[in-house]
Amino acid sequence: MPDYPLAQQSVDRVRSPRGLTLDQITLEAVLRGDVVMEDLRITSDALESQAAIAEQAGRRQLAENLRRAAELVNVPDDVILEIYTKLRPGRSTAEELRRLADTLEREYDATRSATLVREAALALR
Repeated sequence: MPDYPLAQQSVDRVRSPRGLTLDQITLEAVLRGDVVMEDLRITSDALESQAAIAEQAGRRQLAENLRRAAELVNVPDDVILEIYTKLRPGRSTAEELRRLADTLEREYDATRSATLVREAALALR
């Protein structure tokens, strides 16, 4: 896997949400105020790149998990926590999960994640 790990092999390709490369995120840059919390968040592009590497390595399920994570990067934290809570056993009805899946798809274009939530709803039947 020539690109793995991305942080070492493709430093210039991995960027923060504000566009900084990994080698620009240093302690000195933090102390100067050039790096902010947003720069420490992963991007959907980085997760998609990791998914491609996982797929090349024959790790299809890991690749799918990374692609779902890539969809969720721009979903607000409170919505992520709501999804987590609703997917726990006994916390939701099938109808509530279907509505959650519809919201993921409609408001966040998170179709893979919506599919996973719909599968969980089917398991409640």
